[in-house]
Amino acid sequence: MTEYGRGYGSEPWHPEDPLYGEQGPHGGQAQQPQWGGPQSAPHPQQQPDPYPQQQYHGGWDGSQGGQLPYDPYDPYGQQHRPADPYGGASHDYYGTPDTYPQQQPDPLHQQAQQAQQMQQTQPQPQYQPPQQPEPHYDEGPGDDWRATPEPREPEREHAFFADQEDDDRDDPDPREGGRGGRDRRGKRNKKNKRRSGRACLVVAVLFVGATGTVGYFGYDFFMSHFGSAPDYKGEGSGAIQIDIPDGSPLLEMGQILQKKGVIKSAGAFTEAAGENKKAQSLQPGTYSLRRKMSGAAAIELMLDPKSRNGLTIREGLRSAEVYKLIDTKLHLKAGTTKGVAKSESKNLGLPSWANDSSKMKDPLEGFLYPSTYSVGGDAKPAAVLKQMVARANQVYQRYDLEGNARKLHLSSPMQLLTVASLTQAEGKYKHDFVKVARVVYNRLKPNNTETYGLLDFDSTVNYAKSQSTLDTGSVDNLRNFNDPYNTYKFKGLPPGPIGNPGEVALKSAIDPAKGNWYYFVSISPDKTLFAETNEQHEHNRRIYEKEHEKAR
Repeated sequence: MTEYGRGYGSEPWHPEDPLYGEQGPHGGQAQQPQWGGPQSAPHPQQQPDPYPQQQYHGGWDGSQGGQLPYDPYDPYGQQHRPADPYGGASHDYYGTPDTYPQQQPDPLHQQAQQAQQMQQTQPQPQYQPPQQPEPHYDEGPGDDWRATPEPREPEREHAFFADQEDDDRDDPDPREGGRGGRDRRGKRNKKNKRRSGRACLVVAVLFVGATGTVGYFGYDFFMSHFGSAPDYKGEGSGAIQIDIPDGSPLLEMGQILQKKGVIKSAGAFTEAAGENKKAQSLQPGTYSLRRKMSGAAAIELMLDPKSRNGLTIREGLRSAEVYKLIDTKLHLKAGTTKGVAKSESKNLGLPSWANDSSKMKDPLEGFLYPSTYSVGGDAKPAAVLKQMVARANQVYQRYDLEGNARKLHLSSPMQLLTVASLTQAEGKYKHDFVKVARVVYNRLKPNNTETYGLLDFDSTVNYAKSQSTLDTGSVDNLRNFNDPYNTYKFKGLPPGPIGNPGEVALKSAIDPAKGNWYYFVSISPDKTLFAETNEQHEHNRRIYEKEHEKAR
């Protein structure tokens, strides 16, 4: 208990006091005396006064927390002291040095005295009964322990989801009125509304964008999997020749037709092919079609033999025979196409290595690739020959004749093409082509002691004589025939191909079977006898003669 009977927990409570409303050391507001209002806040219990007989007259009681009666003109007890009961002057029994030892002045008390002195220099206001202040609840560790703790608010939702709730709370919490809560709440509500608006806009934009993206790709997926492909209507008009390369599947055929303007999309072509069972029989070749046809109409026309005009070049056919077929097809005078081939050979698209053999009987031999071509009635011989050469170039590039010729130790791709033509002419059945090609390579060996580097093929003699017969004469007579294509007289390969080989013969020449055969003879379509020596070959010849006699 400090001087003037006031504890450290007591604070000025008068509204005019500069320290009114400040929190005490314990974080609470100053407590008013027991007679200052309808209720008196309990004061912490203090130690009993060691001098209970010494009391101030006029209501001083040590049990009341050691506080003096309130004097509006002397709120700190400095101006009016209780009168001496014996009529003497006012005397502070607790202020003499005989009572208690002098205590150090209280900093808060000194501050109160300074404030009081400032008040005395100003006119004193008329006394107004103190009003009960609204209870103050502060948050934080400094709250008065005597105040009832405020229940904690539930956590607020995110501003985007709490918009409606904030809009409905127009009136702020009255407990926040003394701390500026109304203004902060208003500003926070406006800020949350602005943020919520922006969030809604962003979500809307994202939703629209996502919907558009899903819609676009969904439509594309639906059309590609379930929708019909773009297509023309009708049979088309005009005329155009389309070249379909070997090995082209239906999809590639459709892409070629689309690029040339025959159909609107490859998808329309493949859809029509899927609905037409005969479409699987479509073969590479040159077709006479029309522009802007529907996919179904293009399929039907390609299946019609008339669209290809029936010009088929058989495998192994010589160039001279191809010229005759073209003349007949175009209703031209015999020999017309042969003359064009001789004069226009350099303008038909032959590869550069085709000029290696200047001794060739026909410069186009081996380059009129076997296939079926569409030849219209108004076609020119040079245009037809050019299509055939172009097809041959595509196939030869695909099989890399130049690279494979080096692997096989041949001097040029022309020699590889010549081996393929010999395989095509000598082999009677395609399943024997790989062994026949091996016989050709074995006879070309310098150390060959069976034929001594000679091929001894009747097919080359027939080509030189422009004939096709099994009876080419005796070997002695053949050796007197002076022609570069006579392989009974000249070693090695002839100057060039002796026909136009097909794909099987070409593949066999590139990758022949392994073996030491030098001879062969075909007994039947499913039986060909191969021999390594001449004695074995003579034995096989006798077997062939017996089978031939039975067939008669």
